[in-house]
Amino acid sequence: MTSNYLLEMNNIEKAFNQVSVLKKVGICLEKGEIHALLGENGAGKSTLMNILGGVFPADRGTIKINGEAVNITTPRMAQNYGISFIHQELNVVADLKVYENMFLGSELRSRTGFLKVEEMCQRTREVLADLGVEIDPKVYVRELDTSYKQLIEIAKALLHKSNIIIMDEPTTALTEHEVYRLFGLMKKLKTSNVSIIYISHKLKEIQEICDHYTVLRDGKVVGTGRVAEQNLESITKLMVGKSVSEERFAQTHPHGAELLRVKELTSPDLFKKIGFTLHAGEILGFTGLAGDGRTELFESIFGFRKNYTGEIKVKDQSVQITHPKKALQAGIGFVPKDRKENAIIKDLSVYDNMSLSSLGHFERRGFIQQKQEKARFEYYKKQLNIKVHDPKVTIDKLSGGNQQKVVLAKWLEVDTPILVFDNPTQGIDVGAKREIYQHIVRLAQQGKGIIILSSEAPEILKICHHINVMFQGEITARFTRDQASEDEIMKYATGSKREVEQIG
Repeated sequence: MTSNYLLEMNNIEKAFNQVSVLKKVGICLEKGEIHALLGENGAGKSTLMNILGGVFPADRGTIKINGEAVNITTPRMAQNYGISFIHQELNVVADLKVYENMFLGSELRSRTGFLKVEEMCQRTREVLADLGVEIDPKVYVRELDTSYKQLIEIAKALLHKSNIIIMDEPTTALTEHEVYRLFGLMKKLKTSNVSIIYISHKLKEIQEICDHYTVLRDGKVVGTGRVAEQNLESITKLMVGKSVSEERFAQTHPHGAELLRVKELTSPDLFKKIGFTLHAGEILGFTGLAGDGRTELFESIFGFRKNYTGEIKVKDQSVQITHPKKALQAGIGFVPKDRKENAIIKDLSVYDNMSLSSLGHFERRGFIQQKQEKARFEYYKKQLNIKVHDPKVTIDKLSGGNQQKVVLAKWLEVDTPILVFDNPTQGIDVGAKREIYQHIVRLAQQGKGIIILSSEAPEILKICHHINVMFQGEITARFTRDQASEDEIMKYATGSKREVEQIG
C-alpha cells in the first residue's frame, strides 16, 4: 500500500554518549509543501535532519520515501534519494571556483576522462539564473559575499534535482531583497512538487512561507499542525514550554559617566561623519538594513579596519586604535557576527574558545592552569545556562545558541567596560535569545556600556535605551526607546525620512 506522504520519519531515536537526544520523533512531509521544523537550540532539529541527510544513523525508527522503507547511511545515499541538506554553517569550499563547488563529487567528464569545464559552467549559469543572480562560474568562492555563498548552496540542491530540500536557517546571511527572492523560488519549487523542510527561528518567516509545522522540545514532538491555524504566540509557547512576552527588557536606571565618544568618524565608501556617545549603564542600539555600514563602523572602532578619520575618546581620553589588541587595552570588547567565520575556532575545545582572549588569566610560568580555567567555565556555564555535557569537545559539537553563549563567556572573562555585540542572537532560538537579552541587561546594570548592532528592529526595541538608525553609512535618526517603533525605524532605515543632528 502506497503512502500519500513523500517522506515519513517514524519513532526516530538517537543517543550520544548515553544521552538521549531524540525520543520517538516523527515528521511527515507531503509532496509540494514547505514544512517548518521548530524548536529551541538543542531540541533535536539538527540531529533529526542529519539522520535524514545520512550524516549518521538513527538508533531506532523508520524512514519511508514514497511509502517505501529506506536505509540512508551516507550523504551520497541521501542525495541519490533526492534529499539535499543546506546547512546553516555553509559547506562551500572557499578555495574552489563556483562551478567546482556546484559539481563537487559529481563532476562532468568526457569519455576520455577530461573535465567538461564549459558544460559545467553553462549549467551553473542556468541554475543561478533561476535564482535571479549572475555570478561568474569561474570566480573563486572566497571572493564572494556570504549571501552569495548561501545562494550557491541552494543552487547546488537545484542542480541535483532534489525533491526534498532541507534548509537550516537559510535567510541568516541574506539581505531583505534576497529573502524575498528566496521565498519566490521556494513557492516556485512547490508548484513542481518539490518539498522543503524549513528550519528557522524567525517565526514571521514561518508564518509567511510555511504550510505545516512540527515543534520539538527536549527531543520530543510537542506539536504539529497547519501554520495558518495557529498564532505565533502559541507556537512560541510550544517551543519554550511557556509564553514569551514581547516586553522590553531594558530597565530604567541612571546612566553613569561617559565611556565612549565618537566624533566625525569617516571611512570612504563605508560611513561618514558618525558621532555618538555611550555612558556607563547604557544600552545603545544601531540598526538599519543590510549594507548600512554599522558593522564596518564598529570594526573600525575595534581596530579591524584602519582607513578612517575622526576622533575616538574612551573615558575622555583620545585613543588611536590600529589593532584589536589596542582596542582591548582601551577597554573595548567586540562580539562579532558570523560565529563560524569570526567568533569561534571550531577545532578547539569549548574550554579553549572560552579562554582564548584572556589566556593571561589562566597562565602561570608558561602553562595554562586547567583547574582555574575549568572553574571559570563552570561559573559561566551556570550564569549563561550553557548546555554542554563535556566542555573538552570541540565547540562545533554545540548548538548555535550554546556556541554564542561560549563567545559571550569569552568576552565576559576579558571584562572590558565597553562591549559591542554585532547581531548577538543571530541564528538562535527564542528561549536562548531571552537568556542573552537578560544577561546583556544585567551587564548594563553593573555599569558596563553596551552597544547592540542588529538588523532586527524588534530586538533593538526590546533591549536598548537609545537607538541610532543608519542608512548608506550615515546616522539618519536617533530615538529613545519610548519614541521608537518598527514602522518609524523602517522609514529612516530605507532613507525615506531623515532627521538627525550630529554629535560634536
